[in-house]
Amino acid sequence: MKSKRLFVAMTLAVSMHLIAIESLLAQLPQTEKNANSSPNSLARVREKLASNKTVRIACLGDSVTGVYYHTGSRRAYPDMVGLAIRKSFPNASVEVINAGKSGNTTANGLERLDRDVLMHKPDLVTVMFGLNDLARLPLDEFKRNLTVIVEKCRGAGAEVLFATPNNVIENTPRPSAKLKDYCSATQTIGDELGVQVCDIYQHMDSMKTSEGSSWRLLMSDEIHPNMDGHKVIAEQLAESITGKKVTLHDIAPPAFSLERIRSLIAAGKPIRVLAMPPWDKDIEPLLREQLPNASIEITSWPTDDMTLEQIEQDANKRVRPMKPDLVVISIPKKTVDSATEDQFVKSFTWVMNWSLNFGAPTWDCIVVHPSVLDKSNSPNERSSLLRRLVRAQDLPLIDRLPGNDDDSKVIMRKSFAAQAPLR
Repeated sequence: MKSKRLFVAMTLAVSMHLIAIESLLAQLPQTEKNANSSPNSLARVREKLASNKTVRIACLGDSVTGVYYHTGSRRAYPDMVGLAIRKSFPNASVEVINAGKSGNTTANGLERLDRDVLMHKPDLVTVMFGLNDLARLPLDEFKRNLTVIVEKCRGAGAEVLFATPNNVIENTPRPSAKLKDYCSATQTIGDELGVQVCDIYQHMDSMKTSEGSSWRLLMSDEIHPNMDGHKVIAEQLAESITGKKVTLHDIAPPAFSLERIRSLIAAGKPIRVLAMPPWDKDIEPLLREQLPNASIEITSWPTDDMTLEQIEQDANKRVRPMKPDLVVISIPKKTVDSATEDQFVKSFTWVMNWSLNFGAPTWDCIVVHPSVLDKSNSPNERSSLLRRLVRAQDLPLIDRLPGNDDDSKVIMRKSFAAQAPLR
């Protein structure tokens, strides 16, 4: 009896094992089919890049995607994605369409998907939302909108890449805990639909944990990255698209240019300049050397006896209402040095932010490093920090190079004479 029970038990175990094996084998063809047909690998896009064919990428998103003052009002991470991909595939033709719009949620993105994205017949659509959705849309609606966006893109023949939004400096309207829920939802929908997810949030949050103050210098404000932050986003997206790591640290801000001003002169319009001292007095003769026929109107932007925070507040009220053609920022050295580091980062960044148009196109804006006016301004951490912030804003900087003993006007004259077209 005992041996009979043992035999029955062994037979049952073998049978269950065979059933499990058969079940697994039955799933193999479907699994293989899903792996081959899944857009997870972005196989079609990579094949076109490797074949040096034209690849058209549309980046759908909110103000982080669009071109706004946080990154100098001239370009944003979609432009950087194009540059990053060309580093990996230098012979490929890459066209990037920026379909980012300030304040947008997935609902807004879905509403304008056809006219702003699909009409361009993209090969790939990157989708980054969440920072506005968490403040205005329930999580379930966010998921539904992402699902429909994917369905419509695939129906138009485009592959899709999700990107979670960047992390934020803790703030009440968009708390990190809630943002994480929307990032998780993006990952969930990506898994369900077989859409690859580039986890920008996780990557930048790990930088925040490991680098701290350096991560803070990637942010223009509580929620928007500056251009250095956009380069990080672009590097991650490009790696997801191509499978290759690249760095964008060597991409410099656009060169200072008088191209736009010359076009205004050609149209018979006066040039309106807003300049901090001493350039409110000295900038006109420098401009006339390059633009002898220009009608130039100079407005002084006083900074004497003002703290950096006061200059920041004044910039908010002064610059955009004026809508100048050229802004010259020249914060006095004593003002730069007197602010605490945290206050300097915040206020100096916002002086630059307020000195630009809200979005593209913008007027011209240049920053003059304090060393230009002070030959004795030896290199220090604050001087280096200022340079880093200007670069992170994607603005041109007029600087005194080491060993240069030229008069400040000579440095400015050479900078204006050597101006180059915008890249």
